[in-house]
Amino acid sequence: MGKGVKFTLAVTVSVALLLTTAYISLTNGAFDMALRDVVKTLLRMNPQHDYDLVILEFRLPRIVIALLVGAGLGMAGTVVQSLTRNPLADPGILGINAGAGVAMVIFLFFFQGKMKGTSLAAILAGPAVGLVGGLGAALLIYFFSRVNGRLEAQRLLLTGIAMASGLSAVSVFLTLKMNAKDFETVAVWVSGSIYNANWTYIVAMLPWLLLLTPVLFLRTRMLDVFQLSESSVRGLGAEVDRERALLLLSAIGIVSACVSVSGGIGFIGLMAPHMARRLVGHGHRQLLPMSGLIGALLVMMSDFIAKTVFAPMEMPVGVVIAIIGVPYFVLLLYRNKQRQV
Repeated sequence: MGKGVKFTLAVTVSVALLLTTAYISLTNGAFDMALRDVVKTLLRMNPQHDYDLVILEFRLPRIVIALLVGAGLGMAGTVVQSLTRNPLADPGILGINAGAGVAMVIFLFFFQGKMKGTSLAAILAGPAVGLVGGLGAALLIYFFSRVNGRLEAQRLLLTGIAMASGLSAVSVFLTLKMNAKDFETVAVWVSGSIYNANWTYIVAMLPWLLLLTPVLFLRTRMLDVFQLSESSVRGLGAEVDRERALLLLSAIGIVSACVSVSGGIGFIGLMAPHMARRLVGHGHRQLLPMSGLIGALLVMMSDFIAKTVFAPMEMPVGVVIAIIGVPYFVLLLYRNKQRQV
């Protein structure tokens, strides 16, 4: 089977699974409904308040957020693994999740009581703070990872791990001093959850994805080049440091936007690229979009599991993904060990 046919088949199956998952998520839950009711509501044919509330205010924003967050994390994970040449790398190790988490904890600790209501500022306060924290932590890590004006991939990983550990310690210290309600909010947010998704969150994160995703797609050939050794890349005449910085900062911006509305969802950036490579190979022209599709599918399916399997209790989607991701990570470690032997 040719690469083009293989890629087309993989994309077709993934899109079909996404549409199927979206349909199941829209029609099933505490309030079940038929497909015709969903279609009538979306097309505004004899609209009813109950269906409008369930579909347009609760379920559809949640599906869209899951799609955007999963796609963003999947693509960013591909970029991070390619730039670091580490198949076990994940955007979370860059300290973005930890930076967003500590910013959210500080916000809740000092200001949450003063931001009440349904105003735009109150709705966007949490995501905005998470975005600033994620970007701030990532930029600090980027700064400390440069040696003699050059960004070193291995130093980036080590600095990210150290920064994430330090920021997580700060978060734990502050949460111990919180009241029970704010502590619960932080615990759910850090675990990764999209249960409070709304259209305002979507509008807030969408510009980042629309602006930065094309940057990644326009540089898929450079991502292929970065799979060569450092000396080979420089020998080809590529502006290594500038291209690596641009790709890394674009991935950081995408992950920060995703984390700001969903909390610390992990493992998507690790699993999606590996699954995509098994389906379409290592060429980034096919790998990047395939990783986005698989990431979106993983988050959508996990979110449906989180809100239905454990009903009436709802589990954070990040916990469901971790249940899947940890065994997958162990399997990858085992396979890498076998290859080295």
